[in-house]
Amino acid sequence: MYDTKLWDTLKDWKSPAYEWVDLSQEVSPDTPHLVEFPALSESPVLNYEEHNCIVSLYSLVSQFGTHVDPPVHFIPGGRTLDQITLHEMAYPLCVVDVTDKVAENSDYGLRISDIEEWESRYGKIPAGAFVAMRTGWSKRPPNTYNGMDENGVTHNPGWTDEALKFLIEERGIGAIGHEPTDTDTGESIRARGWATEKYYLGFDKIQIEMLTNLDRLPPAGAIIFCTFPRVKDGMGFTARCFAIFPK
Repeated sequence: MYDTKLWDTLKDWKSPAYEWVDLSQEVSPDTPHLVEFPALSESPVLNYEEHNCIVSLYSLVSQFGTHVDPPVHFIPGGRTLDQITLHEMAYPLCVVDVTDKVAENSDYGLRISDIEEWESRYGKIPAGAFVAMRTGWSKRPPNTYNGMDENGVTHNPGWTDEALKFLIEERGIGAIGHEPTDTDTGESIRARGWATEKYYLGFDKIQIEMLTNLDRLPPAGAIIFCTFPRVKDGMGFTARCFAIFPK
């Protein structure tokens, strides 16, 4: 007789008692992406009339739409996509909401005080957690996603080095994610380039960028799954992420 405990758990998760939320942007030529990157393009390879099926060739950059960044993205010799373990594709999820602060300052960087405020309400962030920064950024129209002002200067929220250091060294988190295209705030990028992203990936962890629907999640209690192809020597790829939590 098989042990059906996991099957029973899955059946329970798929019951009306649980909510499933897609956290990934739809992939299309209209998907928000860095202005330096080309949009997705598609060309036919097979068609119904000649081949009785359809196949297309898609062309997109590795960091397109909602995507995973492995350490090698910024760290020479860092782990590539094929070296990311299966255990690194599922985490307890903590959502830190700084939407109000970003509304006042589009270059806001998440701080240790934001984490401490979250913990005062929901308890200590558990070791191995995925910490997602909710900013409301994914609600922006695609043509304003990069936060570029009338002078061509980019503004976007992100993380501070101090907050990341605290989360990794004091809380032992597993990964982070956010809605904007970058880990760094626009202000930090203008001053230091992508220094915060390089700092974070130097801890040998993955991150997910351009998440969406974080407003549909509870601050604590959900599980996040981050899936992506096992690309040999891959430096990033479009990801399909989703969360499950009890209603």
